[in-house]
Amino acid sequence: MLRTLLLSSAIALALSGCDRAATESPMPDTAPVATAPAQGENPLLAASTLPFQAPVFDRIEDSHYQPAIEEGMRQHLAEVRKIADNAEAPSFANTIEALERSGALLTRAAGIFSAMTSANTNPTLQASEVALAPKLAEHGDAIHLDPALFARVKSLHAQRADLGLTPEQLTVLERTYEKFVRAGAELDDARQAELRKLNSEESSLTTAFSNKLLAAGNAGGVFVDDVAKLDGLDAAAIAAAADAAKAAGKDGQWLLPLQNTSQQPVLASLKDRALREQVMAASLGRAEKGDGNDTRATIQRLAELRARKAELLGYPSYAAYGIADQMAVTPEVALKLLTDTVPAATARAKAELAKIQAVVDAQGGGFTAGAADWDFYAEQVRKAEFDLDEAQIKPYFELDRVLKDGVFFAAEQLYGITAKERTDLPVYHPDVRVFDIFDADGKQLALFYLDPFKRESKQGGAWMGNFVEQNGLTGDIPVIYNVENYTKPAAGQPALLSWDDVTTLFHEYGHALHGIFSKTTYPSVAGTNTPRDFVEFPSQFNEHWALDPKVFANYAKHHETGEAMPQALVDKIVKARTFNQGYATTEYLSAALLDMAWHTLPASDAKKDVDTFEREALAKYKVDMAAVPPRYRTNYFSHIWGGGYAAGYYAYFGAEVLDHDAFQWFRENGGLTRENGQVFRDRILSIGQSRDLGTAYREFRGKEPSVEPLLLHRGLK
Repeated sequence: MLRTLLLSSAIALALSGCDRAATESPMPDTAPVATAPAQGENPLLAASTLPFQAPVFDRIEDSHYQPAIEEGMRQHLAEVRKIADNAEAPSFANTIEALERSGALLTRAAGIFSAMTSANTNPTLQASEVALAPKLAEHGDAIHLDPALFARVKSLHAQRADLGLTPEQLTVLERTYEKFVRAGAELDDARQAELRKLNSEESSLTTAFSNKLLAAGNAGGVFVDDVAKLDGLDAAAIAAAADAAKAAGKDGQWLLPLQNTSQQPVLASLKDRALREQVMAASLGRAEKGDGNDTRATIQRLAELRARKAELLGYPSYAAYGIADQMAVTPEVALKLLTDTVPAATARAKAELAKIQAVVDAQGGGFTAGAADWDFYAEQVRKAEFDLDEAQIKPYFELDRVLKDGVFFAAEQLYGITAKERTDLPVYHPDVRVFDIFDADGKQLALFYLDPFKRESKQGGAWMGNFVEQNGLTGDIPVIYNVENYTKPAAGQPALLSWDDVTTLFHEYGHALHGIFSKTTYPSVAGTNTPRDFVEFPSQFNEHWALDPKVFANYAKHHETGEAMPQALVDKIVKARTFNQGYATTEYLSAALLDMAWHTLPASDAKKDVDTFEREALAKYKVDMAAVPPRYRTNYFSHIWGGGYAAGYYAYFGAEVLDHDAFQWFRENGGLTRENGQVFRDRILSIGQSRDLGTAYREFRGKEPSVEPLLLHRGLK
């Protein structure tokens, strides 16, 4: 996932003025509140003197963020006021480019703050987040609803054909104008006043949702007091569970923590059915317990607010508003992409379930297989059909080797870039690692931070973001981070990955490459600042190289012996790659259709009981399979309620059409070569949104993208 889209809606809205780019309720009353240090003591108030403006994490304190962001807003508004009040006639330089240069302090401080509130939060940061959310929303409105500023932008937009702009400048002008209009710049005063209130409340609620969900996930883990119940887990997993329980203050027990998906990794291995059902129930109901972490009232109000906001702006639904500036353009296009795939996906899922039930029956189980049983018995089906299970392959996927000899190696083979670890820069947590990224000619392209392991201070999932974004106006090179949630091994044990973990590492580095290779003048169109249904294309495309024979052979080596994975086992992985795709596709479609159902509600009918609406929506779209719950149920769907993907979760599927079609081009042109990589880098990865992306893709591919490679890859055709 892209971290710039995981920014709280408040921060995202505030920064869009200059177009730059997760026990109890969110904050107990006794939570510490950040206090402002003396201005000279706050390192965020000045650009970092570290290489490439890397954050000075050894000097930044929790109390620094809020005053720095507030000062950043003050400076930003002063800069924008000067642009709006300029007596000179509007020009691209004195209006649009000036906006692009504005807000440097706010961008710097809010970007680092947002990363910390997702990857390493604490009560002090959460208190600042709660306090800042409405202020940032108000800040964004102050810019976009400024009539004098909009008049300048509108004037330039009307003259755009006669201004002699470069294609990139024209794109920046058009996007800036569209952002103002979409933010309500053309509404009358009364409607703007209502919109400001809606934006402020929405920003507070998205922050509340993220904090509630983090607390609910941490509180929802399952403690086990008898190690015999963990039969099926390997020794390393049991040791990690013991360490997790000890860290939670329950020494002598074992903790199975929750990841932010419906299915939990341990369900594939646990033999104790009662414990499996306990883990699944904890997962599905983590944020609907009627306590301070229950997210349903927050969700209900968010859906209502968004529907009304869309109505104010002239759209029939929030989905119509949210998708209008995406590649799909309309909800109908996005829905058709999803619903057209439902019959094939659910039919395959039902066939997979029948095989699972057959195994249960053959073993005398005496029960109907459910969601908690799927992964456990699917592993047995996979072993029977392909003679393959996760226990066989995980010893060959040690994290450091996958990273260096897999992810980095593939990037070197394709694009000529290399990564070199450095230990002289401060980091925000001991688990974080830093790498210099060099181009083929030895020139430094970026700094890259990796934060791989799950902890209680981190939101669930995996994402990429920027501490510093590529900026052609200032010469800044990107400082990028990837965050994952892999299980941290016990002390002295290797970090062994599942196949899904391996592809996640490749996926997130695909986002990183999109930022690393950015080569635009204006930051608003740099790197990953693209539509959601395009931004997941480079990341999903990068997953393909995990199974490329040359790449795979370089990293898939036994963590103890260093021996390459036997070819027979490699062949089984390749043969089994379409295994369980009915389940995987159906759980994704269920979540994506839930997102669309919530965000296609009209304002007149937006207030819904969360549980009832979810059941009815899944039935409406014919994805209501009890054994296949949505990848994210409504109550913990962080992408859409706290992560910027509202009406946008379909984007993964839309981008998947592009990624498989693009990989087909590589197949047709010789596969993994520097020449092919350079073409992809130049035509896709480096352009940000400096031009029309549909046109750029067609020029790369030579034709319109086809859905056929995707359907074949998933085994649905």
